[in-house]
Amino acid sequence: MKLTSKSAPASLPTTPLLAVLVCQGQRVHLPKGVEVPKGFLTGFDGKRRTQASTWAVKGPAKRVLLLGLGPAGDVDAEELRRAGAAASNHARGEKVSKGALWVHSKTSALAGGSAEAGLSLAEGLVMGSYQYTGGKGKAPKEVCKRFDLLGGNAAFRKGARRGTHLAAANMYTRDLQNGAGNQVTPRVLVAEARKLAKRSARISVKIIDEKEMKRLGMGLLLSVSQGSSLPAYLIHLTYKPKAKRSKGRVCFVGKGLTFDAGGISIKPSAKMDEMRYDMSGGAAVLGAFHALGDLDVAQEVHGLVPASENVINGIATKPGDIHKAMNGKTVEVNNTDAEGRLILADALCYAEKKIKPDTLIDLATLTGAVIVGLGHEHTAIYPTTTKLRDELVAAGESVGEACWPMPLTELHKDAMRGRMADLSNISSPAVGGGSLTGAGFLAHFVSPDTEWSHLDIAGTAWNTTGRGWVGGAMGSGVGARLLVDYLGRRK
Repeated sequence: MKLTSKSAPASLPTTPLLAVLVCQGQRVHLPKGVEVPKGFLTGFDGKRRTQASTWAVKGPAKRVLLLGLGPAGDVDAEELRRAGAAASNHARGEKVSKGALWVHSKTSALAGGSAEAGLSLAEGLVMGSYQYTGGKGKAPKEVCKRFDLLGGNAAFRKGARRGTHLAAANMYTRDLQNGAGNQVTPRVLVAEARKLAKRSARISVKIIDEKEMKRLGMGLLLSVSQGSSLPAYLIHLTYKPKAKRSKGRVCFVGKGLTFDAGGISIKPSAKMDEMRYDMSGGAAVLGAFHALGDLDVAQEVHGLVPASENVINGIATKPGDIHKAMNGKTVEVNNTDAEGRLILADALCYAEKKIKPDTLIDLATLTGAVIVGLGHEHTAIYPTTTKLRDELVAAGESVGEACWPMPLTELHKDAMRGRMADLSNISSPAVGGGSLTGAGFLAHFVSPDTEWSHLDIAGTAWNTTGRGWVGGAMGSGVGARLLVDYLGRRK
């Protein structure tokens, strides 16, 4: 869907659908010339997430949709995002080809100010229109092809443009997530990274193949891919800001397991198809670079995606096998289904040795244990500094992807010590806290001097609660917008 953001015209252009935002207890403001049936406006109180629609009696709008925001003082970015999505969803349901969202000057200043309001409404309108069609023989036609966001000042419209780019990045991420294991392979992720580099002169890409991995000593990443007929790759994207001097160097690492059967420690067959989502961390990193191709940030940004499958053949890693990481540490693989931490470990080593970032953030659908602890609405974060903790929590709140800080102690790191090798890729069941020990394993591959956070997105990458702009059984696109928002608030 195409979104345009314009100042409110003196008279509304002809539109099949007009959506209007209403705060609780406030008068409904309609554009000049639009008339609705008597009593329709007075009968709507603007309570939070309520809707009412009617045919217009007169004027350029055929239908009028009222969207309740609740009390003006309680309206935040998420409320506006949901309202925008409600407008998109209503347009699809009514099968109208285009619509307009009319924003009164008072409404455009809600949720932190004009720029934030424009951004959130644009995100909701665009992301609310998302439909995955990649698996269809004939893709269904897009119903609502255009929405006009009318009103607000210059800052509001600038925010809306930014929101449109961020929404596009989210939907790009979701498309990658939702692709089946035979549609989105490691080679496909490589091709997507190259496309991202072509989109922007400020983005470059380097692809590390298995031959180069062997030379670098990436035995953990290679141990996972050896059971697949498809080769593994380490994708390295680099973004350079417009300014000659960047404000720091940041590296994002995203787990890119394009399909995870569990290896010899094979997963149950029920819902194994959902293991297409095991590359959601990698998709988020690619999605963030999709946004960076349209936006400018002050930092030099690196994105690493270790891309592989975890399947079974005659030479697949066996439980008990020992492999060596790029930093020289050996790992006994006591469960081949704990493979994400192995490919991340070598990517983290590469980041430390070759990139030397000021801040390192990895995202991975790492553990089912995190869902037991936090469900599907909070991403577990393991920041090593309070500054990074506060920045990630604030970014999550801003984009509607809540982050919850978790403990990472010496106990969790020590729990990953091995019996036959330096480390084991799983801890004793007696320790518990599977997400915590997963982060503890990764900590062995990050310098104590590096500001770092692991993000366990196994709960939030798919199967989230429906919120109009996101939710349901398919991918959520979690992480892409969060990473870009984090860059904007990083100190």
